[in-house]
Parts: sequence; C-alpha cells; structure tokens
Amino acid sequence: MRSMDNIKDYDLAGMRMDRLIEQMRSAGFQATHLADGVEIIRRMRKEKATIFLAFTANMVASGLRSLFARLCERKIVHAIITTGGAIEHDFIRSFRPYLLGDFNMDDAALHRKSMNRIGNIIVPTERYVFLEKKIQPMFTRLYKKNKVTFPSEIAKELGRMTKDKNSFLYWAAKNDIPVFSPGITDSAIGLQSYFFKQDHPDFVIDVTGDMKSLADIVLTAKKTGSIILGGGISKHHVLGVNLVRGGLDYAVYVTTSQPWDGSLSGARTNEAVSWGKIKGARKGRNHVTIDGDATIVFPLMISEFL
Repeated sequence: MRSMDNIKDYDLAGMRMDRLIEQMRSAGFQATHLADGVEIIRRMRKEKATIFLAFTANMVASGLRSLFARLCERKIVHAIITTGGAIEHDFIRSFRPYLLGDFNMDDAALHRKSMNRIGNIIVPTERYVFLEKKIQPMFTRLYKKNKVTFPSEIAKELGRMTKDKNSFLYWAAKNDIPVFSPGITDSAIGLQSYFFKQDHPDFVIDVTGDMKSLADIVLTAKKTGSIILGGGISKHHVLGVNLVRGGLDYAVYVTTSQPWDGSLSGARTNEAVSWGKIKGARKGRNHVTIDGDATIVFPLMISEFL
C-alpha cells in the first residue's frame, strides 16, 4: 500500500517536463498513475528488459504515429504487437496525409464524398485505392519468393517500401524490430489478400507462423516489460505469450475502457496477475493502469525517453 504522503499542488513556473512528471506523483488521481508508469518504464530500461509495445489501429491514424517511430528509431522497444489496421495506416500515411475533422460531422454527407471518419480524423477512400496499388505488387513479390508468408514479413516488406522517418514500419524494418500482427486479416490488408487469392489460391498468410519467433523472444529474455495502449488483440497477444515465462516482469497500461463488463480491453493489470500474465510485485511497484486517452497520456509518459 502506498504511504499517505501529502497531496501537493502543481507549480508550473519555469517547468521542465521531467519536473512536471515528478510533481504528478503527488497530485493524485490519474496523474499519480502516470508518474508511476514513467517510473516503471525507467526500471524496465535500467534492468535491460525486453520491451513490447502494443497499440491499436486508431492510434496510428493520430499524431502518436511518430512517437512509435521514435521508439523504434532509438531501439527503446524491442518488439511491436499491433493490428492490421495500424500497419495499413502507417504505410498509407507515409505517402498520403490524413485530415482533421470533427466528432459531430454529418456522416451521411461524408460517405457521399468518399470520406471515412475515425473519431475526428478523416481518411479519404482514395487512400485505400492507393494502398491497393502498392500492396498488390508487394503480394506478388512475396508470392514468388514463397507462397506462404507471415504478418511480420508483410510488415517488414512495407517498411522497406517507405522512406518516411515518421513511420514505425520504416524504423522497425531498418533496426530489425519485429512487428507482429496476429489479426492482420481484419484490415484492408486482409481484404487485399482476399483479392490476391482469387488468382493465387495457394497464397497463404500464416498467422501462426510468427508464434515461434515471438515465443523465442519471450523465452530468451532476461526480463520482459510491456507498454500497452488500448486493448483488444494487441493487448492480449502480449499478455498471452508471456504466460510461457510466468508472466511479464513489468506492465504499463493506458486505456479508456472500463472493467465492469469483464472485457479484456478494460481489465486492469492486477487482473492479469491472477492469470499469471503479469508477475506479482516483489520489490516495488511493477505494474500500473492509467485511465486516459493515449493521445494525451502517451506523449507525457515517454517524453523523457525521447
């Protein structure tokens, strides 16, 4: 149990970011949890833990994308687990911008204009036409090389096809950081694979093919840690694979979901302890859940590491 220190008011005069985070520790509510998350990430790095970064597709449509790229560029994270949508957004944005809209736009009017809304972010349908023109030749190259491919190979190939320094795929490919996407077919990439298979029925994206590579990373790591933004398959794949080593040594969640319906997305870190997916603390705090929008929380949380 945390010691009952005094709540302290913020003093932002001449504030540096590291001092702001330190003040958050004594501010209460989610500010305290955010400061705990920063401290846990410091411990991961100090103890040279293998760090998994997990996030969902919507976050790559936002300005967080470049922060994922910086973490890969500086080799702060060692593996990424994400969705097929995150891969497609990153690749498309390497060549075409997304647009800022509003949460309360006329969606029927947007549809008539071939505009697609993700919250207050607008993705013109033309972006997916562009993706098709790029990805079909890529599938052909992979097919000629081997009729069976893996999600990590698709991510690496797309990373090699861009020179955008704000692309996490670019830096992951350059620095040999694997990108795992166990649900890759639930995306525009999956739809494009369906089109490709009409003429190449023996083409296979083997989502099980990456499991050994991922397990090898987990089993050979001295310690493992995770930074998990959002929920769903990205979150659970990190937790699930770490079962084979008795759980993550460190975990930081950022979520807007709630636990009351028993959802995985809303589950707190302490629930994962019950499954053996995160180790119970031995010395000091080793896991925390931060309730908040990742577009606000994550830049603050990782600022000192970039």
